[in-house]
Amino acid sequence: MDRAAEAMIARRLLAERPGDAILGEEGGESGHGRVRWIVDPLDGTVNYLYGLPDWAVSIAAEVDGSVVAGVVAIPARGELFTAILGGGAWLRPAARPSDTAQPSDTGRPPIAARCNAPVPLHQALVGTGFGYAAARRVVQGEVVAAVLPRVRDIRRGGSCAVDLCSVAMGRLDAFYERGVNYWDFAAGGLIATEAGARLGGLNGKPASPDMTIAAEPGLFTALRELLAGLDPERDAPG
Repeated sequence: MDRAAEAMIARRLLAERPGDAILGEEGGESGHGRVRWIVDPLDGTVNYLYGLPDWAVSIAAEVDGSVVAGVVAIPARGELFTAILGGGAWLRPAARPSDTAQPSDTGRPPIAARCNAPVPLHQALVGTGFGYAAARRVVQGEVVAAVLPRVRDIRRGGSCAVDLCSVAMGRLDAFYERGVNYWDFAAGGLIATEAGARLGGLNGKPASPDMTIAAEPGLFTALRELLAGLDPERDAPG
């Protein structure tokens, strides 16, 4: 499913822009153009397999190394998130039950995405996720156990792209996770930042597989400081 979806996306992109490069979760890197498309054809595969709604198709456009546009489609919710660098982030509302059009064609006006107003850390609803390797899960369990008493509550949705869109819409106050890849957060990260959130890692580093954090800027700082003291960028010894 993942490979077939990514191949279809790549064919359509290259049919319109044959000189562009593509970085896909399944197919790796191809091409050498100034414009590079970052594609995750199915973020939240386990959710998809179990019939849970939080899975997404994530596509970002990068020019000279900077993400300038992003789209995250959440089909089970009938939601389409988009963002353009400097142009804000938007949610296309889900179709009404009586609508026969696709969610992006309902004619209903898009909603401007905006992250929540600042809240103190102890009032923050925080999303996170876990890896698959046991050695990583041991540490992630230790970290979330230390974070939980310091925040309002924890949510584990199962899709980084969806969680970042949730930050953008104020459905979560913050998100953090170790182990997400560039294709997981490229589009959702732009959507979150264009909605007013800050995206980054620990110790002034950018978001990366080591750590990705997204939140309103003041909350971002508080959560980053809490996480930094927990040494989360490690795995348990074998």
